[in-house]
Amino acid sequence: MNIITRPSPNFNDRPDDTIIDTVVIHYTDMENAEVSLKRLCDPKAEVSSHYLIDGDGTIYQLVDDEKRAWHAGVSHWNGKDNVNNFSIGIELQNHGYNYFLLHGHWPPYPLIQMEALVFLLKNLKKRHPIKHIVGHSDISPNRKRDPGPHFDWRWLEETGQSNVHFT
Repeated sequence: MNIITRPSPNFNDRPDDTIIDTVVIHYTDMENAEVSLKRLCDPKAEVSSHYLIDGDGTIYQLVDDEKRAWHAGVSHWNGKDNVNNFSIGIELQNHGYNYFLLHGHWPPYPLIQMEALVFLLKNLKKRHPIKHIVGHSDISPNRKRDPGPHFDWRWLEETGQSNVHFT
């Protein structure tokens, strides 16, 4: 699979000696990848992620893994605050909660998008000692819902991602 570079200016340096051991999965809650990319690359928005995976499986890299993307906000995981410091953020293009409000059910994650996620996770694990794969709702439980109840954590685990945290 190809990874397309689409640089975002929204990042800074990680603290010295940071070990990247966590992946945080998000949904965009926006209508399409181009709208999501514009927001994630807008300096005024002050938000970003390391990667965005479109519904067709296209993977965009927005921030280098070694840099601190701004995806987690106020967050806590595994006894540590400021999850941005030690994590990789992956946005999945998905209408999320807005879709749920309009249609009464959560939008699906296409299989090709989930397969691209598995490809990316395997790739990240070759470069970083990833111990935790969590949702934004796990690290900010009173603030965030993503990746939502329709995200198939069990399927992800069955693909060999044994360090998935079930929500």
